[in-house]
Amino acid sequence: MIWAIGDIQGCYDPLMRLLEKIDFDPKRDTLWLAGDLVNRGKKSKEVLEYLYGIRKSLRVVLGNHDIALLAAWWGIKKSNPTLDPILEAPNSEPWLEWLRRRPFVQLDHELGYVMAHAGIPPEFGLGTSLHYNRLLMQKLQSERASEWLAVMMGKNEDHFDPLGDDLQHQRYMLAGFIRMRYCYPDGRLDFDQKGAPGKKTRAKGLLPWFECPVRKRVEEKILFGHWSTLGYFENDDVCCLDSGCLWQGKLTARRLDTKEPQIVQVECSEGIRPR
Repeated sequence: MIWAIGDIQGCYDPLMRLLEKIDFDPKRDTLWLAGDLVNRGKKSKEVLEYLYGIRKSLRVVLGNHDIALLAAWWGIKKSNPTLDPILEAPNSEPWLEWLRRRPFVQLDHELGYVMAHAGIPPEFGLGTSLHYNRLLMQKLQSERASEWLAVMMGKNEDHFDPLGDDLQHQRYMLAGFIRMRYCYPDGRLDFDQKGAPGKKTRAKGLLPWFECPVRKRVEEKILFGHWSTLGYFENDDVCCLDSGCLWQGKLTARRLDTKEPQIVQVECSEGIRPR
């Protein structure tokens, strides 16, 4: 069986309940994880340690909170009480080295799915996105990865400037892969709005990125997370797997290897109370 699971964010106990509910066996099954494995949840260390132990059964993409963990590891930004146990664990280096080698995009032509934490930036199709996935992976795995990431985290680019330099292009693609939710009709990204789509966002001219009228067509269905206020959402083109487990919502698994989608969820009452 092949299942895709939304943002875990350190919610170890709901993850274990969900895996039991879908009868997951790492010797037999595969999990696609939509990023944000850690951060804010109280058992981020347990999540990362467990996932590292079953890493051969996983297809993972990096999310913004996973990047935050790497930034804390390299001293680019401050850690926090939910990441400290990872950084202080005597055996954490293999976990972190494994994490920094995960991609930003996963693709399976045969299954018909592509996955990125926030989605595929609307200005580009799959080919360009895969190119930048490889480039960003090379940067994150290089000897100067910490310097590069510090530059990347300095600014979110809301559009791809053909006259921009390599860093501008990389910042745009990174922000698209791990941070976007809304865009304007011309494809420019917005990083301020985090709520669910509605009359107020549309009055501001904002659309969910997957409704962008100039979005390049991607044949495969796009799996993504990152948008807890949107919640589980699916149409012919996309599927949002983030159902707000961290915020006392649900943790969602969607089966990928069947004709009709199978959705399994568990409640996450021990999460953070929504603000």
